[in-house]
Amino acid sequence: MSNKKGQSQRRGTAYEKRKAKDHRAKHVGSLGNPDAIKGRQKLEIKNWQRPIPRPEVVKARRKGVTKFISKSGFTEPALQYGKERKMKLYKGRKRLV
Repeated sequence: MSNKKGQSQRRGTAYEKRKAKDHRAKHVGSLGNPDAIKGRQKLEIKNWQRPIPRPEVVKARRKGVTKFISKSGFTEPALQYGKERKMKLYKGRKRLV
């Protein structure tokens, strides 16, 4: 998860804050809660090297997340699930679903 100095964790948090600002949301980022909030919308932000799989999108949906932002995109099953559940899925600032 992180190296000795915690660099990986800090980079992830910095990315979350930057993307929350890009989407005009307030960064909250505590465990078990969404990463950011914009009015009634809850946002989940991931800084992963690989595409986000379907189980992660399902977990976020159960937390009440309606907008999911990923640096590397989503797998095809995750995109289909997001489309079925009317979630907004973004790769950076580009909306995919």
